[in-house]
Amino acid sequence: MKILALNWRDPLNPEAGGAEIHLHHILKRAASAGHRVVQVSHAVQGLAPIQEIDGVQVHRNGSWYSFNLSVRGYCEKLGLSSFDLIVEDICKVPVFSPRWSRTPVLAVVPHLFGTTAYREVGLLKALYVNALESMIPRVYRGCTFVAISGSTKRDLVRRGVPDGRVLVIPCGMDTRTYSPDPGVPVSHGSFLYLGRLRKYKGVQHAIRAIAVLRDRGVDARLTVVGDGEYAGELKKLALGLNLGDSVAFSGFVPISEALRGLRTCYAAVFPSEKEGWGLTVIEANCCGAPVIASRSDGLTDSVRDGETGILVPHGDPTALANAMQSLLEHPEERARLSLGGLEWGRSFQWDRTGTDMIRVMEAAVSGRQEAFPQGTKADRTC
Repeated sequence: MKILALNWRDPLNPEAGGAEIHLHHILKRAASAGHRVVQVSHAVQGLAPIQEIDGVQVHRNGSWYSFNLSVRGYCEKLGLSSFDLIVEDICKVPVFSPRWSRTPVLAVVPHLFGTTAYREVGLLKALYVNALESMIPRVYRGCTFVAISGSTKRDLVRRGVPDGRVLVIPCGMDTRTYSPDPGVPVSHGSFLYLGRLRKYKGVQHAIRAIAVLRDRGVDARLTVVGDGEYAGELKKLALGLNLGDSVAFSGFVPISEALRGLRTCYAAVFPSEKEGWGLTVIEANCCGAPVIASRSDGLTDSVRDGETGILVPHGDPTALANAMQSLLEHPEERARLSLGGLEWGRSFQWDRTGTDMIRVMEAAVSGRQEAFPQGTKADRTC
């Protein structure tokens, strides 16, 4: 097959996250299997207009703001009719490829913003995002959808996408990189957040939870690893709560440092309002860290409450603090969740995800509606 992949960001984009990691693992496995893969993403200063990454030819065109408007013209210059399949990763806003191409389209959806957009950006931008998302069921009718979690599938079905057209294929995991290190001691009282700093990620609730624990006389510290446009507000909040000694901001760090943080933290916290899946949750589990997370879409899929971590009501710092304190006071419970998380995390493999996705891509090209037999990993996440 000759595959055209469309994604707002490519894997080397400084703002690349779980959605970009997910898509790249699939595309590079398709390239390794002998398929020709071209990806088009928005341009980034300092990155070449065309670059090959793991067998995937990445083209960068347009800006963050203009990508969805310029992508059609750029793809037409590439020769749309020469491609057998378009894989559109609907992460940010859709580019509506079925409207401007006769090539079969496979829609991959990490998650949609919905009402979260109104709390993340200004009113006009939120209205724009929601208006575009509302058109997805109509524009992509007849297309196969791949959701990365049962939560995302249910969201798509609620919006009007037929249930039978949505497959759930979960993310994989590089368990050779993300693994525990028995020689590195766990730091009692240390909690870690790893990810982008956006308002909807909920790090502000974790900071307030640290303040609750301080007022109770509980020794707890939070390290925030990552960066983003909400970093300034989070730092102001920590200073305003006099948490200078209890909350540290590391910014972006090399993977070796991130791994050390995941391996040494007492637990990882992910208080996000909404996720497609929560790839960093599984990364933490694979490093031996139990997870405390919001009971939100996506995180209810990646966290097995009481088995690999603890789910708490979103936006409730007191509930988050209670869960953190409970683990500190019951180290045997922390050890049990750590073992459960290791077993859970190791069950995810990128090779399995890639094989399932290539199978779905081949079916989309031939006009079949692919389905997985009962009992597969895809079904178990629904």
